[in-house]
Amino acid sequence: MTLKPFFLTLLILFNFCSCAQDKNPTNTKHSYEIIVSELRNPWGFTFLPDGSILINEKSGEMIHYKNEKKIKISGLPEIKVLGQGGLMDIELHPDFKNNGWLYISYASSNDENSGAHTSILRAQLEDNKLINQKIIYKALPNTNAGQHFGSRIEFDNEGYLYFTIGERGERDINPQDITRDGGKVYRLHDDGSIPNDNPFVNQTNAKKAIYSFGHRNPQGMVKHPTTGEIWTHEHGPRGGDEINIIKAGKNYGWPKVTYGINYHGTKITNNTSLPGMEQPIHYWDPSIAPSGMTFITSNVYPNWKNNLLVGSLKFQYLDRCVIENNKVVKEERLLDGIGRVRSVRQGPDGYIYVGVENVGIVKIIPKK
Repeated sequence: MTLKPFFLTLLILFNFCSCAQDKNPTNTKHSYEIIVSELRNPWGFTFLPDGSILINEKSGEMIHYKNEKKIKISGLPEIKVLGQGGLMDIELHPDFKNNGWLYISYASSNDENSGAHTSILRAQLEDNKLINQKIIYKALPNTNAGQHFGSRIEFDNEGYLYFTIGERGERDINPQDITRDGGKVYRLHDDGSIPNDNPFVNQTNAKKAIYSFGHRNPQGMVKHPTTGEIWTHEHGPRGGDEINIIKAGKNYGWPKVTYGINYHGTKITNNTSLPGMEQPIHYWDPSIAPSGMTFITSNVYPNWKNNLLVGSLKFQYLDRCVIENNKVVKEERLLDGIGRVRSVRQGPDGYIYVGVENVGIVKIIPKK
């Protein structure tokens, strides 16, 4: 009598573990070198024209790594570290060499006493201090919820600034309502003004900066090197992480359609598609918990050129996605088991650099 419950528990545990594992094969034809060590959570980083690196630690510290030294940047705005929020992404203006503008996303309370929401700040860097600061977008209302700040930043070929904001855990309110912030991709001019051809500029009470909606928590965004389209990925619930190509005014479905379920196993919806809602070009089930995203365009890795790289927080590797006709046809693990991969960029030298929690920024070295 006592053995049956034991074996039943063992069987359930086995099935759960089997379902929970990612089956992507591992590529071992590379090694890595730690370039910047002892970073806790390098949420975002970027390369300056001289090859040095600006790094955002989620805890609220910006670091300038130059000549093998870490220099703390002063003059940052007040940053609210709340759950998944803190100091997040960083992006340079396409004409940074001439105008010096950089952009950061962070969680802020601003004038409200509690809670936080995503802000986008434009500033310049002078003598390792942020100057000429301007908040070009502040999502409202603030909330004490600690999840789903989104917060990736990217420019397109026409100089428009895109950024993401997650639905802040308010899945039944924010993502499908264009009068509310959260669960959206936004588009602005580089000075924060609203483009007059944004899809909802003429709609009463709409947030005019919204470019697409129906998103959950997009923590990856990159410009396609050939088409110039903006690609994103977003966290699903339990299953259903997605890669999407962003189009003006389109609805990406959350939570009305999803390939995932609630964390405790119940259904969110029976629908994986509905009329008028975009399908992802790829989804992961089980979830890999994606963060960071870039395309390989250099010749340093000839067999990986034009592949898409996505970090996995859950399974602790960098996912190499082979793309054909806007579909993922093959995946494999790079840096398998290295730690929670938070951010990834191609450096000016053509090498891939990866931000790993509690490790630092590492450089992928191909094996000859």
